[in-house]
Amino acid sequence: MDSLEPNALTVVRSGEHCSVLAGPGAGKTELLAQRAAFLLQTGASPAPQRILAISFKRDAARNLARRVRQRCHPDHASRFDSLTFDAFAKGLVDRFGQALPDRWRPTADYGILFPKRAHWADFLRRAGLAQDNLFGQAAVQGLSVNYFERRHVLDERLPEAGWPPVTAGRWAGQRFWDEQLRGIARSYLTFPMISRLAELLIRVNASVRNALALTYSHVFMDEFQDTTQAQFDLVQAIFLGTPTIMTAVGDNKQQIMRFALAMDDPFGAFEQSFGAQRIPLLSNYRSSPELVRIQHVLAQALDTAAVHPQSKAPASIHDACCAIWDFSTVNAEALTLAQYVASQMREHNLRPNDFVLLVRQKAEDYAQVLTPAFVTAGIPLRNEAAYVGSQMLQELLTEPLSELVLLILRLACAARSGSTWSEAQHVLADLHGIAPTDDRARRALAQDLDAFARQFSKQHPRPPDTEAAARSIVQDVIAFLGRNALIAAYTPYGQGGWLEEVENSLALHLQSSAAQAPDWHAALEAYEGTKALPLMTLHKSKGLEYHTVIFVGLDDSAWWSYAQDTADATAGFFVAFTRAKQRVIFTYTPERGARTNIAPLYGLLAAAGVQTTSIA
Repeated sequence: MDSLEPNALTVVRSGEHCSVLAGPGAGKTELLAQRAAFLLQTGASPAPQRILAISFKRDAARNLARRVRQRCHPDHASRFDSLTFDAFAKGLVDRFGQALPDRWRPTADYGILFPKRAHWADFLRRAGLAQDNLFGQAAVQGLSVNYFERRHVLDERLPEAGWPPVTAGRWAGQRFWDEQLRGIARSYLTFPMISRLAELLIRVNASVRNALALTYSHVFMDEFQDTTQAQFDLVQAIFLGTPTIMTAVGDNKQQIMRFALAMDDPFGAFEQSFGAQRIPLLSNYRSSPELVRIQHVLAQALDTAAVHPQSKAPASIHDACCAIWDFSTVNAEALTLAQYVASQMREHNLRPNDFVLLVRQKAEDYAQVLTPAFVTAGIPLRNEAAYVGSQMLQELLTEPLSELVLLILRLACAARSGSTWSEAQHVLADLHGIAPTDDRARRALAQDLDAFARQFSKQHPRPPDTEAAARSIVQDVIAFLGRNALIAAYTPYGQGGWLEEVENSLALHLQSSAAQAPDWHAALEAYEGTKALPLMTLHKSKGLEYHTVIFVGLDDSAWWSYAQDTADATAGFFVAFTRAKQRVIFTYTPERGARTNIAPLYGLLAAAGVQTTSIA
């Protein structure tokens, strides 16, 4: 704890509700891990009570849990639950959903719905033509497709008896719920709808609410700036007015999920409801001093009261840490960037994944031009936004099944390490519900793991060379893990065909990763992408960090929605910039479009002293 800044140390030891505004590189995960360790080890969270940590991304939730395990005795770490918000809400509905009022009760085998704009448009078209439409076709079909979900489906807590049809929007919103719950033999729900159902469940079942409030002495909420109203209402329904101590951590300057229903001012709402004390963190442990100076110029465009953070990371480069490069063509851009990355790798002894290529959207379009140039330079480029089966690659790699299969394959087929063995034992014990104190069961588990690893390495000495072989390998690992155990441990796998979809995508990715690999070690490195340069959208870069960030395409075409939501676009720009430890490069070519509409972004960089250079 000596390394923590004074405000962070205050949060770690606090016995009050805290609203922690932590900028980029402030060490939010480390803060929460140290707070958990302090509470568990000092008895401030006394057994048998537990601590609940809610994150927005699966990898963030698992990273936090891993850090707590590294700091605490297993007896303490076992009382720390680290979940995503979606998993937390879904777990409540899955366990207690049959206690919901009849009108709102989904089928036990409900599926997950991921609607796109066309889905909402089709629903409004059909609802407008419905015979029981009380308001006329024009009124219903005139509702905004873009805002229908936010304004009429998820905008309020669900009334136990249903919404009265007082307006066309309210009638259509209730009709959408009715269709998804009972329109066909099986219910289909979005994750925000599940949060709304979970809140209603808590509201009408005091015993469930009381049980949760008694279970958790403390609750952490990470990336709180992206909280939706439905999620915040659920938190309030459970914990407001109880002894549970709440800690919300995030950065209002990095709010880039308004399109996904994030609240306008979640910190203000939290502080007002819970009486939380606002505590800013003032350090940046990621970025060099000059990058932090430029970041602050961008931050002030989002929040005029933004505190200037102090950089705790030394600079390791001596030339300009930020620049805008102008190119005549996209091919010249690709060739120059590939050569530049190759030279920087040699000069600074860096790996491909110390760099990232960020784009605003449509990563595949950029990949088609960039990939050949980087391959020619000897640098594998991986489009993290590409789909493998039904899964986006970056999201597939954070699936629990993917992480488990990769861990078992590393243990069985690649060079073993003590940390791999320990991690495999830990996750298997968790998967099968074996207590840290059950030495006998853990010895048996270790024997089973060792036996499986020996047998597997004999049966599969080489990586798979066909899709069928890859599927067989994945199925063998799943059989060892236990399909029923997976479904019990990860509730989404028990709904619909989600487990089968992930299994299919996993096998396809394993096959493609092994295609050019001489051995298992190389195949698993290709699976993880440890020797490839990632290409991703800025929304997917949240929470990550790189030595050098190269933002490709700072133009009106990529930022077409800038004028519609300047604050959201500027926050996205800020997020992209703050992923960098040492350097940020923006590229532009007129082949993609002008830069008239986004001139304010260029103005911010100019105000920070960033120079524009014509390269080729």
